[in-house]
Amino acid sequence: MDEKIRKLSDIIINYSIKVEPEEKVLITTHSLETIPLIKCLIKDIQAKGASPFIKIINSTLTSLINEKLTKQQIDLLVKEKYYDVNTYDSFITIRYTTNEYEEKYCYTKMRKILDIKSIEADDIKINQRKWILLNYPSVIDAYKAKMKIDEYKEFAFETMTIDYQKLYKDLIPLKQLMEQTNEVKVIGPNTNLTFSIKDMPAIICAGESNIPDGEVYTAPIKESVNGYITYNTPSPYKGNIYHNIKLTFKNGKIIEAVATNDNDKLNEIFATDEGAKYIGEFSLGVNPQILNPVGDILYDEKISGSMHFTPGRAYKDAYNGNTSAIHWDLVLIQRSEYGGGEIYFDNKLIRKDGIFVDDTLNQLNKNT
Repeated sequence: MDEKIRKLSDIIINYSIKVEPEEKVLITTHSLETIPLIKCLIKDIQAKGASPFIKIINSTLTSLINEKLTKQQIDLLVKEKYYDVNTYDSFITIRYTTNEYEEKYCYTKMRKILDIKSIEADDIKINQRKWILLNYPSVIDAYKAKMKIDEYKEFAFETMTIDYQKLYKDLIPLKQLMEQTNEVKVIGPNTNLTFSIKDMPAIICAGESNIPDGEVYTAPIKESVNGYITYNTPSPYKGNIYHNIKLTFKNGKIIEAVATNDNDKLNEIFATDEGAKYIGEFSLGVNPQILNPVGDILYDEKISGSMHFTPGRAYKDAYNGNTSAIHWDLVLIQRSEYGGGEIYFDNKLIRKDGIFVDDTLNQLNKNT
């Protein structure tokens, strides 16, 4: 495992965020269990002539504070976010899951205010700074994935350290095809959705912002989305997990949202702001080593044969005009064992049951 950790650190520093001399790099971690990776990161950052800084966050204590936020705390937290984006050049965030429900009581009116006031600072970090996000494997991750801890660690580090340069090259034809497409149609169980991506950029994701990675994303024309989609992957959000979310759209806007549990809380999310009712991202997942949900969105949104259709904020490099405090990646797996489904680009079948049928995309069908 030491060799894999060193390899992961090398990928992060020299490929993902490409640290340059004299840069200031902020490493944020949610557990001291991540120290083996952080030690490697510190050495690799210093070897580049840059300066590492560390921030340690305890999710239990932070969630306790966030349950009863005050206006004074919100103002200081927003100032801290601005301080970070104005001080550091690169950001490495290492999450460590201990309890998905830790934030169950945090999504209060005051937390909503914090999210809204943070939009501009978050936008600077996402679109103007270098950053990478990963989830260090934990016992709870292994439990959710139904694996032994050693088995899950092996899976996680193998998946995080794939050949991203090769993946990038393999994804170029999909990017080109998406950028030539006007209308997209998605068909599947309880899903019939149409929208336009005309003239929208398509962005290859191959290890430069997320690890693991493996997707190509764009955004629908904001008011072009019509129909309905039912997601078949469990969807965690701020201390709750939703199942079988179904969204119905009219002229881009969510007009109905239901799930098999907690409909009231679900609709509170889409009431965060006006942008939460519109889609900010459409993406196809293609990581050949991720075939089944593990309960971590960084993995699940990259599942081979999947797509995600994301309510909330659009990224600036594929911007459809939608701004929101939320960006919630909801995943639909279309491989046959998950019910199947079809994706059409301009009435041409592109992917059936998770397998690309266009000859230019055969290289993406490995392991599907």
